Amino acid sequence: MNTTAKKQAISASAISRYLAGLFSLRSLGTDLGLLIIRLVCGLMAHHGWAKFDDFADGSGEWPDPFHVGPAVSKGLTVFAELFCTVLVVFGILTRPALIPLIICMLVIVFMVHGEDSFADREHPLMYLLLYLALFITGPGKYSIDRFIANRKV
Repeated sequence: MNTTAKKQAISASAISRYLAGLFSLRSLGTDLGLLIIRLVCGLMAHHGWAKFDDFADGSGEWPDPFHVGPAVSKGLTVFAELFCTVLVVFGILTRPALIPLIICMLVIVFMVHGEDSFADREHPLMYLLLYLALFITGPGKYSIDRFIANRKV
């Protein structure tokens, strides 16, 4: 095999490896996409912080759909929207952290705003769908969960 043929074979091999990686189930694009979804989910922390601020002041009324008391309901919501959101953004215990967020969004969409227009339920519904997608896929390569799982002991 001459030098030109070897170069062409190497080029063809490199191209096929690139295409295989590009269309694999766990490509770079998939992991970057999951990171972006986690960062978008981080926008929920703004809502959680506002509720935490109100909770610390003891101000504001709060729905109590499970009849555990408004303070407990608000505390659980703050836990989900603030603490669990931070875990999801960094990819720490991602799937367990998503469970309270999914429950919180289900309560908001179907109980708290169940009788309201779609416009009032649209944002929590979008968060719910993002949380479900992350729960199914996991946090991706760019997460602390993955770093811990791949660490050599």
